[in-house]
Amino acid sequence: MIMGHPSVYPTGTTIYDNDKAWNGYTIFPSVKGALLIDMNGREVNLWAGLSGFPNKIIPGGYVIGSSGAHTGKKSYQDQRDLIQVDFDGNVVWKFVNTEQIDGEWVARQHHDFQREGSPVGYFAPGQEPLVSGKTLLLTHENVINKDISDVELLDDKVVESDEQGNILWSWRASDHFYEFGFNDDAKRVLRQNPNITGPAGGDWLHINSMSALGPNKRYDDGDERFHPDNLILDSRNANILFIVSKQTGRVVWRLGPDFSESEEGKIGWIIGQHHFHLIPQGLPGEGDFLVFDNGGAGGYGLPNASSKDGRNNVIRDHSRILQFDPITLNVTWQYTHSEAGHSFLDASKFYSSFISSAQRLPNGNTLITEGADGRLLEVSPEHDIVWEYINPYYHEFFGGFRSNMVYRAYRAPYEWVPQLERPAETSIAPVDVSAFRVKCAAPGGGRIAEVDGISVDRKALTGMSDVSESEVAKDDFCIVK
Repeated sequence: MIMGHPSVYPTGTTIYDNDKAWNGYTIFPSVKGALLIDMNGREVNLWAGLSGFPNKIIPGGYVIGSSGAHTGKKSYQDQRDLIQVDFDGNVVWKFVNTEQIDGEWVARQHHDFQREGSPVGYFAPGQEPLVSGKTLLLTHENVINKDISDVELLDDKVVESDEQGNILWSWRASDHFYEFGFNDDAKRVLRQNPNITGPAGGDWLHINSMSALGPNKRYDDGDERFHPDNLILDSRNANILFIVSKQTGRVVWRLGPDFSESEEGKIGWIIGQHHFHLIPQGLPGEGDFLVFDNGGAGGYGLPNASSKDGRNNVIRDHSRILQFDPITLNVTWQYTHSEAGHSFLDASKFYSSFISSAQRLPNGNTLITEGADGRLLEVSPEHDIVWEYINPYYHEFFGGFRSNMVYRAYRAPYEWVPQLERPAETSIAPVDVSAFRVKCAAPGGGRIAEVDGISVDRKALTGMSDVSESEVAKDDFCIVK
């Protein structure tokens, strides 16, 4: 819906197959706060004012998020803190110890975090995030690295904190510049302009996803690159997906930034991707990678007609969900415009050029956040939509821009929120849109219609020779010809 989308459409839950969906609660960050809904779209709890970059449910009805963005001069998408609240919104844990800026300790967290016990932050059998434990945070740090550019960089950094906020381990992306596979053209572009984001610096990688690999069959088969403690990340601006050794800090597996090479070529170009992670053990597809391949624009390289300076020099105007084997790079499942039922000419009907995510569910379904237009959908392995929800809440941006975008949504078992009684869920059949009409009412509640360009009351239409009684009785129609 981001490309020429309708101006009027239903919101809330629009499709729901109770028998085929993996039923539970869905949490997502909204303009109201962290919002928890059931399958019918009923709002069952709101943590008002809790920001989410993203929000994640912890068993026991706890939620992790932040109290809001940090607005310091060097900040770009930084959160001032990472906090955990109980079901009633009381803060039970807080982290701010990344950096002191202007006398204030701030987290500088952005895009992702993981609580000990769960590698990816969503439900997988036997791998539940702990109420209290160590936390991995994706953060920012401003650095100068002249191997990359003379411009100050807004660098990505991962820190691990204990329960008391002490930093136990850290990793900084710019220290591993030569491990990312940039060719000479890309290095020249980065040197001239590493994606400068105002006073915050050059957002050269823009890492937007970070998780642990967790127990997996690849490591069990003897591949040390897939050690459960290793981290898996992706760079939206550079089109790079990679694994970092927790022990050495080195990049031990990488896909991109050049997808024209022989092995990468079989999967096609991945552009501007989000939520790259390993499907956890115990879920269908375990051991494969799952990623929301946004499309849009990304990468660094030779200038072309779409990119005068070589930034964002590869472009695609539709999205893909890809599940693929990390060894062979063979695609094992996907959801694209084709599986969504659209032709290539209508490929942009499944498209979110930014944000978004994909979560594998225990029954094999996939929860997709098509974030740019606030659409959440659950699809079966056969690509049937078994649940769909449209965010009804809009945020007002500068310049009059309004958006119902959703950064990332998660589905959690009912049991993770024991404060709520399990809801009675009712299936919602898809509406036949070809027969759907918006009803219109005249002042005072009377019906109106239009005949030959003149608006008249419905009752006044009776007896007119060119308007049948049945047409007048159809409340769904506003215009009678």
